[in-house]
Amino acid sequence: MDWTTVWNTVSGWALNVGVKLLIAVILLFVTFKIVDAIARRLEKNAEKRHLDKTISRTLIYAFRLSAKIVIAICLVGYVGIDTSGLAALITSLGVCVGLAVNGALSNLAGGIMLIITRPFKIDDYIEACGQSGTVEEIRITQTKLRTGDNRVVYIPNGTLSSSEVINYSEKAERRVEHVFSISYANDFEKAKQLVLELCEAHELVLKDPVPMVRVKAHNASSVDLVARVWVKNEDYWTVHFDLLEQVKSAFDANGIEIPFNQLDVHVKQN
Repeated sequence: MDWTTVWNTVSGWALNVGVKLLIAVILLFVTFKIVDAIARRLEKNAEKRHLDKTISRTLIYAFRLSAKIVIAICLVGYVGIDTSGLAALITSLGVCVGLAVNGALSNLAGGIMLIITRPFKIDDYIEACGQSGTVEEIRITQTKLRTGDNRVVYIPNGTLSSSEVINYSEKAERRVEHVFSISYANDFEKAKQLVLELCEAHELVLKDPVPMVRVKAHNASSVDLVARVWVKNEDYWTVHFDLLEQVKSAFDANGIEIPFNQLDVHVKQN
């Protein structure tokens, strides 16, 4: 083996391709950092100008991704890799790639539809695809939800755009509805009045529409009272739990029984 020839080959590669490769790696690192910094700056400017979070974050995410792809392709050409051969390879694998990304394209189209139709926006609390949570991000192919117990759920946009979506945040007001069961032996008018007084006295319950308490059903073991009150969206859970606790205390203090299921058994003797 001619070590002189080997050394010349290695040194020649290092001085040419090696240096270019090192420069390309450094440029890749630096330019990616610059792209991330620009994206963060754009996010801050969008927040200062109170631009729509849904559109601004999605566009910034698309900018960051596309910029990094363009930089990577340019650096590949700089290193000396034949991009025409790479293009030929991509073309030859086009059918396979098309089949592989069919779902991704569906999710991409779904993301565009979500941005255009706007069934929800960032910070809305929604329920869809068997999940519920606060929308944190609407990305190109998926939407990120944060659940009530702080789990993160990613839902494909293709599935989300074609599914039923319940948006709990779109309206400024929500209705709290509870059903309270009392015994047939109790005075239902008195129970109605107690529940109504608690609803009207709660400071977070809206006066218009007025609170309503009526008999909903005559069940086998109980008379059911339904209470409906309107609250501001952000006060929903406070009023929800307050009424449950306050009605239970009021029923106990006034001797109103919350019945359990009962079955009367009659024994017939011959």
